[in-house]
Amino acid sequence: MSLDAAFRLTVGTLDLWLDLRVDAGSTVAVLGPNGAGKTTLLRALAGLVPIENGRVVLDDRVLDDTAAAVHVAPEDRPVAVVFQDYLLFPHLDALDNVAFGLRCRGASRRDARHRAQEWLARVGLGDRGGAMPRALSGGQAQRVALARALAVEPRLLLLDEPLSALDYQTRAELRHSLRRTLDAFPGVRLLVTHDPLEAMALAARLVVLEKGRVVQAGTPAEITERPRSAYVADLVGVNLFRGRARGDRIALEGDAELTVPDAGSGDVFAVIHPRAVALHRRAPEGTPRNVWTAPIVALDTDGPRIRIRCGGAIPIVAEVTRPAMEELHLDRGGDVWVSVKATEIVVYPA
Repeated sequence: MSLDAAFRLTVGTLDLWLDLRVDAGSTVAVLGPNGAGKTTLLRALAGLVPIENGRVVLDDRVLDDTAAAVHVAPEDRPVAVVFQDYLLFPHLDALDNVAFGLRCRGASRRDARHRAQEWLARVGLGDRGGAMPRALSGGQAQRVALARALAVEPRLLLLDEPLSALDYQTRAELRHSLRRTLDAFPGVRLLVTHDPLEAMALAARLVVLEKGRVVQAGTPAEITERPRSAYVADLVGVNLFRGRARGDRIALEGDAELTVPDAGSGDVFAVIHPRAVALHRRAPEGTPRNVWTAPIVALDTDGPRIRIRCGGAIPIVAEVTRPAMEELHLDRGGDVWVSVKATEIVVYPA
């Protein structure tokens, strides 16, 4: 059982091309910058946006096939969506919100409310069935929306930024309960998020969209270790360079270069973790293979370690401790010496 989707569609300036397979019982997180096509992807799978060319098959049932003129209406698909703002009906209490989909699919009012109560209990809201949406906290509204989606027993569950409307503390608390709920769901789970922590906590596989194209897919570890775009590198917090390798040299844009043992030949990516970047106020002693001067252009002091963004010919981010920042007076800006050991640079084909 799986979702197989290969299609193209155009919405405004977005040209989305997708080739995606997700097995039942697994969660895939789709990440990407604003405008990449994440929400459009979910809307297409739900049948809310028609595809222009291609097929969507869920559990061997064809939902879309442009060649055969097949398009299953949204209400007839075994698909449920949890929208970013939850879209609870304001005139219905929590119980009737959850029962709504069941009633639409033919269940009697008594049976629908009974099953809705069971689902509210599963998400920890068994005592809130009579509460109106305006009386629910953000976390409670999210769980009601999730219960409403799961109550109709879909084969495909689509979640659009399910935790983004919550404050930081509530997101952290609900992340674990959402993971347990998703793990218990036997169908296909597809999650859209902009938060890498959320994606890695909830999904076994990540798909990165940029400008309507899949630029990278794999496990969180694979994507963290070998990012293939600047967006992905920023997402996982590493420095990424693309250049042309020859022997132990990698030529970057302009006249800059990195020295790496056995860099190979041809186009390559080079990854440097910010913790591998050393900063100095004087030219460093010893024999580091990569040394240059750079201006400090920004500091991020949120957290126990400080991220220092340096400009110049090789823009790079370093991560230092607060005592190191104070000792080197990095908060005053100016130029610094940057050094990176050649053995700390990871190289792989572009």
